[in-house]
Amino acid sequence: MMVTGIPQFRSFRAGELPRLLGSAPELRGPGGRPARAGDQQPYDTVTAPLRLGLEALDILRLRRACGSVAQGVGMTVAFLVPGGTAASWHLPGTSCSSGAVALTATDPCWLVPPAGPDARTVATDPWVLRSALCEAACTLTASGLGPL
Repeated sequence: MMVTGIPQFRSFRAGELPRLLGSAPELRGPGGRPARAGDQQPYDTVTAPLRLGLEALDILRLRRACGSVAQGVGMTVAFLVPGGTAASWHLPGTSCSSGAVALTATDPCWLVPPAGPDARTVATDPWVLRSALCEAACTLTASGLGPL
């Protein structure tokens, strides 16, 4: 479990520098070039129940590691994560679907809308999201609002 205030590193191979968790990965366009405003980026969507999702959203905001987040269908929260996350996502109480398309920047369903001068959609790092969802589940259980 990630502890707030302590740097967290992913495991790394020999000769490779560790990458600090918490920043969203840079999205790349076709051919590996940096993404531009007009590029259609492949995203996956991690969906969590409303109470769990909002608690995780607060945790991600405190860590300054929150990407774009939208209100899902029904009483859910949808986190945009990089494409390919669905293949390895296994967290009880949540689901991950592939092939999500980002909403327009002015859509009222955004909880955390795309930001910046070009209103670019930013994906949340899946490992940081997983950590925040686990911490949120522990918090809700400890406060008597769980299990989910």
